[in-house]
Amino acid sequence: MKELSTVSDDYLMNNIKYLKLLSKQYPSISKASAEIINLEAILNLPKGTEHFLTDVHGEYEPFVHVLRNGSGVIKRKIEELFANNLRESEKKMLATLVYYPEQKLELISKEETDIDDFYRINMYRLIELCRYTSSKYTRSKVRKFLPEEFRYIMEELLHPDNSSDHKQEYYHSIIETIIDIDRAKEFIIAISKVIQKLVVDRLHILGDIYDRGPRPDIIMDTLMEHHSVDIQWGNHDVLWMGAAAGQPVNIANALRICARYANLDIAEDFYGINLLPLATFAIEVYKDDPCKEFIPKVGDQDVSKSEKSLIAKMHKAISVIQFKLEGEIIKRRPEFEMNHRLLLEKINYEDGTINLKGKTYKLKDNNLPTVDPKNPYKLTKSEEIVVEKLVSSFKGSEKLQKHVSFLFSKGSIYLKANSNLLFHGCIPLNADGSFMSMKLQNKEYKGKELMDKMEVLAREGYFFAENTYQKQYGMDIMWYLWTGKCSSLFGKDDMTTFERYFIAEKEAHKENKNPYYLLREDDEMCERVYEEFGLDFEESHIINGHVPVESKNGESPIKANGRILVIDGGFSKAYQNKTGIAGYTLIYNSYSLQIVSHEPFSSAEEAIVNESDILSTTVVVEHKVKRRRVKDTDAGEKIKEEIKDLKMLLIAYRKGLIKER
Repeated sequence: MKELSTVSDDYLMNNIKYLKLLSKQYPSISKASAEIINLEAILNLPKGTEHFLTDVHGEYEPFVHVLRNGSGVIKRKIEELFANNLRESEKKMLATLVYYPEQKLELISKEETDIDDFYRINMYRLIELCRYTSSKYTRSKVRKFLPEEFRYIMEELLHPDNSSDHKQEYYHSIIETIIDIDRAKEFIIAISKVIQKLVVDRLHILGDIYDRGPRPDIIMDTLMEHHSVDIQWGNHDVLWMGAAAGQPVNIANALRICARYANLDIAEDFYGINLLPLATFAIEVYKDDPCKEFIPKVGDQDVSKSEKSLIAKMHKAISVIQFKLEGEIIKRRPEFEMNHRLLLEKINYEDGTINLKGKTYKLKDNNLPTVDPKNPYKLTKSEEIVVEKLVSSFKGSEKLQKHVSFLFSKGSIYLKANSNLLFHGCIPLNADGSFMSMKLQNKEYKGKELMDKMEVLAREGYFFAENTYQKQYGMDIMWYLWTGKCSSLFGKDDMTTFERYFIAEKEAHKENKNPYYLLREDDEMCERVYEEFGLDFEESHIINGHVPVESKNGESPIKANGRILVIDGGFSKAYQNKTGIAGYTLIYNSYSLQIVSHEPFSSAEEAIVNESDILSTTVVVEHKVKRRRVKDTDAGEKIKEEIKDLKMLLIAYRKGLIKER
């Protein structure tokens, strides 16, 4: 307590209210002292493992598998522990048992002739593995991960006394009793899930949980059950967040993407969104229109010809509604500087052409029966009814609201975590490397301040009361975050959705990336960003996703000599032809920072039956000679503050300023 020896009585009295509150938790010198000893010990434990994933885009099966295997961490732990004691086939089986305990046990119970012997052998192995993975944590932290039903038993088995033969008999009798009373299956499932939790201390999701893949809802349910997670919003996430808030243009965009990838069941079946009004409207308006440009990308899905036809009509209907709604916002918010996106008024409806940037293009599809050339952004009465019903359905979806509330509670536009800066897309920059600025509510913002302001406005758009200025402006910002040039989540100067549907010439489809992506290898730019966010230029890293790394063309995810790590490697099947792999993840443990590249995942069934794992390759980005401890982390800084406060409480006790209880 040398550093507090000069604390004056005046300083203590100025903090006496807080110290009295603290004394309720630690009512005596002995209790405060015990907690100081405990916290000091925690500071010297190894730093917990952090796991980073991004751009999972609804691909729930590979996501869940990578989460269960800790990007290969569990397999490595098994190899370290049982290197010379188990055959390769036994290691594979044990790993699969940890990943999928319920399903694997069900399969094994049908195949094993002596199931009790299987339980006995693997319970011992799992206990040993659990003991090994828990070694870097305090007993109290491990205890929090233990299921209530088996907590006492697991604590006994994880902390054995090998010096006594009597104790060995005691541990053996616990195992035998669990088997005898037919609870071995439940025990194995429970301890496997504990191991999954212990290998990763914190999970970081760097955006784009939604769109393209089949089940973002399963991913959200999985994240909500995770013991320690944070989320940096992606542009596809904020799209659904705005939709849940009731922003019509976000709803239209979200449904358009679902239709484009034949995933309307995400909205209808899993979120309970009533799409009948849209389907009825689409059939009525486009009954004789083949909607060729709107036929969905079905991939390997089994979609009938009639279903494709209906989806194409719904796809076109919601797209036209989207373009109209976007026009309304662009006119309402001149500060968004998006007048160039007012495309419906640039169409010559008589000859089916559009004039863009001084060039005239022939439209691939000129059947726009709901567009009034004199007032192209006005919804028809039927469209208004469809939009009104969709807004009501999105706002009334209990499951969607639960998921979006979680995105707000655990999420942010960016996060500083253990000296690293995490965000989805980019830091908006001008061509000269300076921070791009934007006027919001009559004030200019740029850099960190702009990202902070946009997050505040997005939260207002979701949480503020209906029919308030803050609600409407915030909802408009959530659309801008999806598509605006100053959005760190989007990172382009344009979103050429209309052009891709209606114009054949690819020159019209061009979307220019923000200069950030051209300057990523520039030390001066990196240093400017690091300074803006208060990062250590020698120790910190920027970690983001959003733009797939084209691994098959030799592109590296490691930029700027390791200062920037881009870990979008194509979790989404839609990008895997471009990347050549099936995703990157990042592992940051007490010794090193490792990028893991993954090959395509076949299926959970294949992994369970054939004990196949995702083939992964690990590259060490950075290795620390000196092991990082808890004291070197953000959590460590908080613990140091707690210790300082407790030491002040001790002084207050010893001076008699606060009485022990």
